[in-house]
Amino acid sequence: MTVTANIAKKIRIGEVLVEEGIVTEETLSAVLVEQKRSGRRLGEMLVEQGLVTTEELLSVLGNRLGVRHCILRKGLADPSLLGLLGEEEARHLKAIPMFKVHDTMTVAMAEPQSLPSVDRLRQLTGCAIRPILAIEANILEHIDRFTSAETDMDALIAAISSGDVEFLEEEEEEDSSVTDLSRVDGESPVVNLINMVLLKAIREGASDIHIEPDKTSTRMRYRLDGVLRDLPTPPAGMHPSIVSRIKVIGRMDIAEKRLPQEGRVRIGADGREVDLRVSSMPTLLGEKLVMRILDKGNLKTQLDDLGFRKETLEAFLRILRQPYGLVLVTGPTGSGKTTTLYSALQLIRSPELNILTVEDPVEYQLDLINQIQVQDAIGMTFARALRSILRQDPDVIMVGEIRDEETARVAIQASLTGHLVLATLHTNDAPGAVARLVDMGVEPYLLSSAINGVLAQRLARTICKHCKTPYVPDDVFLEEAGLSDMKGQKFVRGEGCSKCHNSGYKGRVGIYEVMEATSSIRRLVHKGVSPHEIRDRWCEEGGLTLRQEGLLLAKDGKTTLEEILNVTHSAGEEVEDVPGQ
Repeated sequence: MTVTANIAKKIRIGEVLVEEGIVTEETLSAVLVEQKRSGRRLGEMLVEQGLVTTEELLSVLGNRLGVRHCILRKGLADPSLLGLLGEEEARHLKAIPMFKVHDTMTVAMAEPQSLPSVDRLRQLTGCAIRPILAIEANILEHIDRFTSAETDMDALIAAISSGDVEFLEEEEEEDSSVTDLSRVDGESPVVNLINMVLLKAIREGASDIHIEPDKTSTRMRYRLDGVLRDLPTPPAGMHPSIVSRIKVIGRMDIAEKRLPQEGRVRIGADGREVDLRVSSMPTLLGEKLVMRILDKGNLKTQLDDLGFRKETLEAFLRILRQPYGLVLVTGPTGSGKTTTLYSALQLIRSPELNILTVEDPVEYQLDLINQIQVQDAIGMTFARALRSILRQDPDVIMVGEIRDEETARVAIQASLTGHLVLATLHTNDAPGAVARLVDMGVEPYLLSSAINGVLAQRLARTICKHCKTPYVPDDVFLEEAGLSDMKGQKFVRGEGCSKCHNSGYKGRVGIYEVMEATSSIRRLVHKGVSPHEIRDRWCEEGGLTLRQEGLLLAKDGKTTLEEILNVTHSAGEEVEDVPGQ
């Protein structure tokens, strides 16, 4: 974090911050003493210590200089415009073009008040210059990114060339063999490219890799913390070769380009095994591929590691410890339901219990647990597998997903006949799971007897620890979000840095609401009342909704208010007060 010397001479940052009431004179004096000893810039130290945010620093400087300000992030600046200046001039001027409208170019500058710099920019670009104040380090970071874009692919391949990717034998395949990439056309650019993409995605903890055809090239992205991020663009004309290579390793038909296909492969990367699920889909411009990464190294199988609050975890454990009944885990696709169920199974498994699962697909193999793969093509459906499992003397059954009435009825029947049944369901919140099963045809009186409880969940991005900064949310934002009682409270957010791809977030944490089936809840389920009535009764008994649970995480500094409001907007509840307010 640096602020230009010219600005520092004309504006005494510390005095201005004191005048604005952002820091106190005592705080400033203490930091100035430390600054004289370390020789570092005052603005940088104030931001790092959480005494002022980058936004506040820019706002103060921008107001004094009479210019607008911004924090450069991905998508705000057009990389193609940097060529008008050249890398050397951009670094010298501490400036980077953002966008151009007609004959006016908006430029982020560390010294927007410098007339010689503005004149030089006008001379180089032939445009009228509209300066915007930005932090010097922020500008230089984007210059580095833009100037290295053309060589990203070669650099990344070279950087990870020491990485080892090996395609291992699939146990369920009758005719399979070990394929070591180091022995198969190791000099092929396509092989090197696929190796690079796989290793980069696995090392960064990505969940999916997307390979999409474009009009002139191939677009490659990977999903990290629930958000798709761009990978370097491969050379034009390589898309057919990339598709063929991935189809070969996924044991798919490379000649069939008109129909969707699915494949799977197990690879060894950096000394650990990773499963890939490959899916192809024909589009107008060619075939799109998605590779789902199932990395056991990233699998959290301890409930304590998933982000449960103490009280919420205790409620979920009470549900799991019951000897029989139905336990439901609900939420949208990608919210971590399967991981939660795997963690629950890891907790309750023992040599004394016979545990069986029915999944589509089996994502991770677990010890001491018998896992069954659904195969609709040959009639091995969830319902048929469940009926067969009941003749296998099970103690605990996990159903990957209740999709239809038949599966729901078999699961209910199993839970009523002395088995503990764990299953997932697609609903927005815990009370909604009851209505979904009734809609499927399950009688309320059966459901009220069978259900032990429901856990609904979401995944929220956690704040990057490298750029975590305290701030006070805007009053207007809080009012619009229905959180007026939180005005003046200090929260935390990420400013964005190279460690988190300038997003302000790194990693994810679970948000959980647990509705235990108390006697009063069972009576309401038996009556077939609406989810809203069940929710009201549950909240009266002390239950916390997803929104409330998420706000507690935000108060603890684990995630942001914006993230909580975004991931819980469809949770089906009104905004209620948060405990402790």
